[in-house]
Amino acid sequence: MEGSDSMVEKGAWKINGFLGLFIIVVLIVVAVINFISGIKAVETFRIILGIIIFLIALILTSGILIVQPNQAKVLTFFGSYLGSIRNPGIWMTVPFVNSKKVSLKVRNFNSEKLKVNDVDGNPIEIAAVVVFKVIDSAKAVFDVDNYEQFVMIQSETALRHVATKYPYDNFEDDACSLRGNTEEVANELASELQNRLAVAGVEVVETRLTHLAYATEIASAMLQRQQANAILAARQKIVEGAVGMAQMAIAQLEKDGTIQLDEERKMAVVNNLMVAIVSDRSAQPVINTGTLY
Repeated sequence: MEGSDSMVEKGAWKINGFLGLFIIVVLIVVAVINFISGIKAVETFRIILGIIIFLIALILTSGILIVQPNQAKVLTFFGSYLGSIRNPGIWMTVPFVNSKKVSLKVRNFNSEKLKVNDVDGNPIEIAAVVVFKVIDSAKAVFDVDNYEQFVMIQSETALRHVATKYPYDNFEDDACSLRGNTEEVANELASELQNRLAVAGVEVVETRLTHLAYATEIASAMLQRQQANAILAARQKIVEGAVGMAQMAIAQLEKDGTIQLDEERKMAVVNNLMVAIVSDRSAQPVINTGTLY
């Protein structure tokens, strides 16, 4: 997205502000001395010299800047970009510069709840938080109209695009889904958003999904579908466990040699164990006072 005329941050010329203030004070003192001496001696040259030196001191004061921590000041001189100052403190730079403050702090953007369709066409609600900071103050000021608004619009656009690439939930296999793979989805969102925001000199620190749900018009139907799939999955686990327990019980009986079962009796034992384990109701014990056969 970067063009050939894209701005790149560079350091501006500057000197220590306290040194600059000292120079200004010295010039003012020299100007006053020359002006007073010229009046007393009635010397027009010294009077004019004093006035010129005083005007130079006043001009230099326009180059005094104070930069706060985690802040950059972008300097322009009659429409030309001179550079940026990132170092906190008081500085003296070129007079008559126009400075614009840019915050370098890490900030959060919480998106609104967006209503989009997932890859299956189901309407869902999704929201995210984007953690970002400015790393290139020149791009943030000159390459976009308003970088904060740019971050907001591009974040919501990227979130919509990523949400439409995956299903909300995957009931058939282990493929990626919005609900089951939030970490992977957040990483993809951060990667896509970084590509979009690079033109504004913004770095994406982290993204996280803060809200994910079916839209209200289909929430009830999808909840029933989720419950049905959960019941089927639980039943499958119960059956697998019951088969394993039945096999283990028969193997243990035959290993001890206390009971020898033919195939028909093995099937009966397996059937009884399966019914007792898989049934929703508690098994009722029955005492057999006769023979096994």
